Amino acid sequence: MPERVYAKGRITEPLSFIAKEMEEFDAEYASTKWQEHAKNSKLQKLIDRTIENILTAFIEVSGVVLTENNIMAENYPDVMKKVGGYFRFKKTEADILAKFAIQRNRLAHRYLNFRWEVARFYVANRAVLKKLLNALHRYEKSKTT
Repeated sequence: MPERVYAKGRITEPLSFIAKEMEEFDAEYASTKWQEHAKNSKLQKLIDRTIENILTAFIEVSGVVLTENNIMAENYPDVMKKVGGYFRFKKTEADILAKFAIQRNRLAHRYLNFRWEVARFYVANRAVLKKLLNALHRYEKSKTT
């Protein structure tokens, strides 16, 4: 697999984007039921795209943190698992972060039979992402103080 190189620096703007998208998801889509999702293709696309955007941004920002700390990663799940380790998350939480990268790939590559499962996984485990978001904010703030 080719080496993935992340840019150093600027993560404040992506963190703001992530926070806004997560807040919108919680307000608009988190309580969506299977029946609504199954019969409304526009809603499916909105949910899919919102989750994909959130997870892609997390992967990119996490890659920056690892790069700034000279930590190598093999692939997106490895990026997420290692950033969880960097922030001393529990092993189970780091494993969930790695699974989020797999879910993101399912959306990005349009594995249609997994769309609802990805949405449910996101809803069930978004607290881990919120914990990561807070850790990333603290990390970025510590660089300026």
